[in-house]
Amino acid sequence: MNDELVTLLSGFGFEEVSTGKTGGSRRRFLNDAGVIITLHKPHPQNILKRYQIEQITEILQGEELL
Repeated sequence: MNDELVTLLSGFGFEEVSTGKTGGSRRRFLNDAGVIITLHKPHPQNILKRYQIEQITEILQGEELL
């Protein structure tokens, strides 16, 4: 997952947590309130898709973090 996203979400209190043995292409972020953000790791390039940015924005707004 791209480092900028991990840094951004950590600023909102989210931590990346591992899923399963290897995690595969899914990345999961969890905060202290139990809010989960699950994303597919972008590939072949490490650039987030528009729908992923919109999904993250919706979750953060829904939790009144934005």
